[in-house]
Amino acid sequence: MEEKTEELRELFLDVTDEETLTESQEDSRGSLTGESEPVDERLEAVIAQLDEKFGVQTSLSDDQECQLVRLFYAGESDAAIASSLDIPVADVFDARMALLLVREADIPEPELGREHQRELLAEGTVETVAEETGLETAVVERAKEALTADERSGRVSHRFRIEFEEILTDADLTVRFTVGAHEDGLEDATDGAEVDVEF
Repeated sequence: MEEKTEELRELFLDVTDEETLTESQEDSRGSLTGESEPVDERLEAVIAQLDEKFGVQTSLSDDQECQLVRLFYAGESDAAIASSLDIPVADVFDARMALLLVREADIPEPELGREHQRELLAEGTVETVAEETGLETAVVERAKEALTADERSGRVSHRFRIEFEEILTDADLTVRFTVGAHEDGLEDATDGAEVDVEF
């Protein structure tokens, strides 16, 4: 086992480019481990650009907006996001619309077909469309907000959504690469070692 321990030590030193094991290594995490701060800084920069273009008005803090973006792309529901951020579900929807984060489910189809969607975007009344489609007024109002947000996103070729996705994809790939490399290294270093050892 001492031989395997030495192999692990050498592997660690090779990976970290350090000559000795020091306490500073505990503080050096973040460059390749997908820590939230660099990612959130990039997300905040995109939100700032979005704000400059369209004006982002939400009841959330900057940190909450970044967390909302992360949770949205993680596939979390509005209810789950609201629970994580400790805010009302309605605030999650409003913030998503401000950040142009539209879900397919926000626009009920086929009940709300293309013609009615165009009507809503052309300042058609929610009440009229609700009566014609049989949908609740609240559902149509929500759909109108989603259509408006999606139309805004389309005006800039969905640039902001693409940037959000790229930032989070880069972060995810970095974490996978780092974890994968770590696991592969440990597997090589411990290959053949006894694992069922009784003490």
